[in-house]
Amino acid sequence: MGAGTATEPLKGEDWAGEMGERWLAHLDRFEAMIAPIGDALLARAAHAPGERVIDLGPGGGATTRAIARSVAPGGEVLGIDISPDLVAEAQRRADREGIANARFLCADAAGVTLDEEPFDRLFSRFGSMFFERPVPAFANLRRLLKPGARIDLAVWGPPRENLWMMEMIGVVREHVEVPRAEPRAPGPFAFEDLDYLREVLTGAGFSGIEVDAHEGRQAIGGPDATPAQALDVVLSSMGVGRVVAEQDEPVREAIRRDLLALFERRFVPGEGVLMAAKAWLVTARA
Repeated sequence: MGAGTATEPLKGEDWAGEMGERWLAHLDRFEAMIAPIGDALLARAAHAPGERVIDLGPGGGATTRAIARSVAPGGEVLGIDISPDLVAEAQRRADREGIANARFLCADAAGVTLDEEPFDRLFSRFGSMFFERPVPAFANLRRLLKPGARIDLAVWGPPRENLWMMEMIGVVREHVEVPRAEPRAPGPFAFEDLDYLREVLTGAGFSGIEVDAHEGRQAIGGPDATPAQALDVVLSSMGVGRVVAEQDEPVREAIRRDLLALFERRFVPGEGVLMAAKAWLVTARA
């Protein structure tokens, strides 16, 4: 190990503040990076005209806009996100595209109440893993849905099968002591264990749980990102970058050098910095 030490595990930080701001700084690159999984979840969900849908944690609203197009005419979609910065940008993007049946609410979905009719569907691409108390949070979401309403979630699979994250952390651990994430703790890999995921959803009143795996190679920073651009996205906008920023300059520079070398090894011209990824695509009924 090097001289540095990280102060806390890598997990879901304050999305209402710092992490929302970081995501916004490289919004288009983040959207491009996870778009293939989002597209797979949208295809699985197959929203229909006339449906009213909640999009949980939509970030910049790319999935919200896609759902809005699918449920028109007659349907609508409400994006709920805890980050005011992302909500404002998502609304701007929907307005710019003339999508009138998409709207956004800045709120904590774990406790939000809505003074309107219950919704037909709930959708979430990587927006459901950060609840401190997931069973009550999902129970609250269920109260926003009609009986029998379908939910579709994408959550990250096991870390060992998500080398896009673990190889980066491995490089950082050559220089910095990074605490291990606690199993089942809020964060990107909260639902890697499908038994736990089923326990949470069942405890919140959902049933008929079905899970498929989505595996592929993820382009860090998007398919058009060079290794240097991918490095900039990681260090300026992801949780691992915050750990690196806490170190002194020699350690930071050594990590930058080694991460860039990793990305150069994984770079495929025309496709980007490609690293293995695995997500669970989850369907259940309220």
